[in-house]
Amino acid sequence: MKKSTSSIVKASLAAALTLSTAMTSLARADAMADLEAAAKAEGQLTVIALPHDWCGYGGVIEGFKAKYPGITVNELNPDAGSADELEAIRANKDNKGPQAPDVIDVGLAFGPQAKTEGLIQPYKVATWAEIPDNVKDADGSWYADYYGVMAFGINKDLVKTAPADWADLLKPEYANSFALTGDPRASNQAILAIMSAGMSRGAEPGTASGEKGLEFFAELNKAGNFVPVSGKSGTIAQGQTPIVAAWDYNLLAWRDSLNGNPPMDVVIPSSASLAGVYVQAISAYAPHPNAAKLWMEYLYSDEGQLGWLKGYCHPARFNAMSAAGKIPADLLAKLPPADAYAKAVFPTVDQQSANKAAVTGGWDKVVGANVQ
Repeated sequence: MKKSTSSIVKASLAAALTLSTAMTSLARADAMADLEAAAKAEGQLTVIALPHDWCGYGGVIEGFKAKYPGITVNELNPDAGSADELEAIRANKDNKGPQAPDVIDVGLAFGPQAKTEGLIQPYKVATWAEIPDNVKDADGSWYADYYGVMAFGINKDLVKTAPADWADLLKPEYANSFALTGDPRASNQAILAIMSAGMSRGAEPGTASGEKGLEFFAELNKAGNFVPVSGKSGTIAQGQTPIVAAWDYNLLAWRDSLNGNPPMDVVIPSSASLAGVYVQAISAYAPHPNAAKLWMEYLYSDEGQLGWLKGYCHPARFNAMSAAGKIPADLLAKLPPADAYAKAVFPTVDQQSANKAAVTGGWDKVVGANVQ
């Protein structure tokens, strides 16, 4: 029996699609080969502000060097902040020497700023489509590399029932137990913890989350549950601050460093999974632009993304890779449940700025605790 015209058309379309996909893959492979050759000809990549113990960057850098041995990685000022990175670009616009960074890794707010100043250039990696739209510049000037979510770090020896959400912290059983990681008038991590608390009360990220978050902390302080001490792994272990709100990757690293002494839980608040994002960009004045692009391709490949995950930072492609079964079970086993990250909220730069203004401007009046 002869095939129907419809069946023939469908088969032809399928064959054409397969051929198109194959041609696209071949073109991409050719482009990558050309990029690698150009990068090797440059022979060097200059990075800045990448401490090896932050998000697994030590392993990521070693992985890049092992894959591309013809490229030397020049590491500038690993302890620099985001503002320092932008200043390094400004100061070396006309310098093609070793002090001029090719790439930067900065807080979310600094990406748009760098673009506005003309400090960075656009480049879209091969996996561009798997980076969430709300954490990347449409033109490819900057895009999220990894993120953490606000969580609670808990000393299990002292806290028998872990709080599941912000509201639980108001219970009498958590008297003199809870702390932030710094002064909420100055610490970005603390300011965004207050945003998370405000969101747990139904507030939208921005001014509303700041105001609602301050209301929550005023109640927490009045109840005697807030400890005005900057929390860290040592204060958790010593029992000075048995519960601390911080980025999950910090808490998970602290958990490992404590090595069960005491045992520590990491819990993501059930009502408000707030993400804090860092972004990558290539300097508009990069001395080694091809090496910079190859670095970006590596960071956003499966290998690069898993490198950050080993350091407990959720890579930008985490949701897509999780859905595709690309994340090893042993890595997932070390993390809180994936569904907590799938619903993570990524506040915009404007929302973060509005929240910050509300928190820093209102903390003294509304809460009045002096965190030290």
